[in-house]
Amino acid sequence: MSIFAIAFTDKGMELGERLKAAAQQELELTRCDEGGVMEWTSQHFLSGNSLIFIGAAGIAVRAISPFLRRKSVDPAVVVMDELGKFAIPILSGHIGGANALAVALADFTGGTPVITTATDTENVFAVDTWASSIGLRIANPEKIKYISSKLLAGGTVRFSSIFPIGGAAPEGLVQVDDMSEGDFVISYLSGTPEDALHLVPPVLTLGVGCKKGTSCAELEAAFQAFMRSCGCHELAVRELCSIDLKANEPGLREFCKIHELPARFFSVDELRDVPGEFSVSHFVAEITGIDNVCERSAVLGSDGTLLVRKTIYDGITMALAIKEPANAEESSEDE
Repeated sequence: MSIFAIAFTDKGMELGERLKAAAQQELELTRCDEGGVMEWTSQHFLSGNSLIFIGAAGIAVRAISPFLRRKSVDPAVVVMDELGKFAIPILSGHIGGANALAVALADFTGGTPVITTATDTENVFAVDTWASSIGLRIANPEKIKYISSKLLAGGTVRFSSIFPIGGAAPEGLVQVDDMSEGDFVISYLSGTPEDALHLVPPVLTLGVGCKKGTSCAELEAAFQAFMRSCGCHELAVRELCSIDLKANEPGLREFCKIHELPARFFSVDELRDVPGEFSVSHFVAEITGIDNVCERSAVLGSDGTLLVRKTIYDGITMALAIKEPANAEESSEDE
């Protein structure tokens, strides 16, 4: 992930150059031209990268406001004054990492990070920060407030997890076996309690086979039906895999872009060497040279095991493989 910074004055640029020289991540610095802040923001806001405004907070607030989407996808945004006295996270403090970035920036300049989120100021476990730190995706971020409020009030939060959690639970959290009793649930399945915060581990690989010229709309319809039928949440899908004959299919590429899925494509020889028992289609073998595309590519891409076998939707085949994670970060007890 890259960091994009914009400065409005000579002193701001001096600070930006210092940050750029010290950055362990790539940092791109821009001197704002007259009226150029909106164009710069529009170019970088949707990129998923972190933004630093070196200047007045009001400028940053007005610049980002037209592009705000939702808590789970907005980027980290931090404002700094041109002398580096203060670093203020103004968007995506926990999930996007703006709070952590502000702390790092202030540490570098000798300034003060201005953190206003209650869980941070009162040193209470922040479920969204923890989830983001171990790669969990948040299906319903509007439920975060309930978890934080309960902990801030001194209450106990119950959680369940489909996978083992390493280390001791942070103060205020109690693990339960029954998903229906959890205030938040860690699961790749879609059938979680309606009132619970749903944290989704991206552990599934989607294998896809399709005929030439299949549209994005057709793939989307098949995907939605497939995920409903197997009871898995779409946020649990971390990548799409298929045969290299499909690498340049426009519909498949568009589908991956919409869902922000990396795509990998394998040769016939690579797919043929995948160990396991797979559904056999002589028709597919005649067309592609391999008896099954979706199951084999899912397993090969995941380096795991087949979870959902081939399902056919009007010329489109889909399968899921799962790679179970190691225990969640034991550092969670330090949160």
